[in-house]
Amino acid sequence: MMMETVTNKTLEKLKYDLVRAGLVPYETLEQAQEIAAAQNINIGQALINSGTLTEEVLIKFLENKLHTPFVNLDDYSIDTKCLKYVNYSDAKRFRILPLFKIEETLTVAMADPLDLFAIDKIIETAACSIEPVLASESVILKKINEYYPGDKTVGEIFTETENSGFDWRDELHSEDLSDNHIQKIIRSILKQAIMEETHEVLFQREDEGLGVNFKKNGEILSKGTIPSVLTPSFTAKLKTLAELDPSVSEVPQLGKLIFKVDDMSVVASISTFPTIMGERIFLKIYKPPKALNKIITNDSQLKIVKNALDMPGVILVCGSPLSGKTHVIYSLLLETASKNKNKNIMTLESIAKYNLGNVNQCELNENIGFNMDKASRFIEFQSPDIIYLEGIKNKESFDYFSSLVYDNKTIIMEFLANNMEDLRNKMAISDFETLKSIIGCIIFIHSKNSIEVFDKETAQKYLA
Repeated sequence: MMMETVTNKTLEKLKYDLVRAGLVPYETLEQAQEIAAAQNINIGQALINSGTLTEEVLIKFLENKLHTPFVNLDDYSIDTKCLKYVNYSDAKRFRILPLFKIEETLTVAMADPLDLFAIDKIIETAACSIEPVLASESVILKKINEYYPGDKTVGEIFTETENSGFDWRDELHSEDLSDNHIQKIIRSILKQAIMEETHEVLFQREDEGLGVNFKKNGEILSKGTIPSVLTPSFTAKLKTLAELDPSVSEVPQLGKLIFKVDDMSVVASISTFPTIMGERIFLKIYKPPKALNKIITNDSQLKIVKNALDMPGVILVCGSPLSGKTHVIYSLLLETASKNKNKNIMTLESIAKYNLGNVNQCELNENIGFNMDKASRFIEFQSPDIIYLEGIKNKESFDYFSSLVYDNKTIIMEFLANNMEDLRNKMAISDFETLKSIIGCIIFIHSKNSIEVFDKETAQKYLA
């Protein structure tokens, strides 16, 4: 199946007005266009992802230029009877959501109100005139999944038939002579990794070129080789897409790649490291977070978690490596951000895996000295209500963040444990005495389909 190119005709028409308005330098616009083409996203999303513009600034700019009103769908209830005028497939394809109908005019929320093809298509299917209003693309997509019937969770897009026989090397050996060939190879490798439910991809030098390896269940599996003649172009393009310096290979670099595979938006962290054999590149893939009730399906356990999010204490998310701890944590953050818009929710992460609305996500940066130690000394001045901490390693950090519970903070931590007995043995170490006393909830991920939740009383009895 050929992947449709993602565009935004409104932004394509008005992109140079962004430069004229002083919102985006011309050079940055050019770079965003290249990234948008490579990642198959629209230019506006590329500018937002890079931090050049916020979505709020971009929407305000479009609202003023188009004289089209903006609708905040987060605070809006649509007339669900109007869903029949736009089918799910067209809604996703055109980023469009029907809101209400008055007489023979259907008002629709659009991320791209100058997409005349989309408007003509909806006019044809709805058999009425269309009045577009402007809305956030990300919120439109979220609301489409909420309002349309059936489980349309992003990420569950590959059928068994599609999975069978897919091999990224088919793209490598294609007769594609376009400038985008390397980008298609990268996307094909990542698509195969997702299809095979692999979260880690490793590129390392071999005699014939650059080896492509998937790491799964602790085992490294060879998936082919990128020929030596293509290796420099492949490595440079991969680094460019992750906004790393392609000319640097002597020192480690850490970046983030945002890409689309068919209809799924995916984020991968990229770590490069010099070795005597050449540069080693390691990717860790993160799927979009699901709604919390799709992960914790037991009503009583879900209630325990929701209560813990509203109370001071530590929520400990435990599991083995690659068990999905980060995925569950992001679902927790989505849940609390949607229900507690007046709370200050903050994160301290090496890389923000997804941009979460109503969450102040902070990326640590060792290059400028913004490490966990410095963050911990200053975050309290931001008066957070809920804090997510990634990968705390020392007793001092544990004790400091644990102490914030006494100031009515909710702390979300991840903890590596292969099973419940392993968790109990590790927690028996004296370093964790303070932490154990303030645990409000434990979420233990046994496997993809088995998650166990312990309330405060049960958790503390078990760990005593």
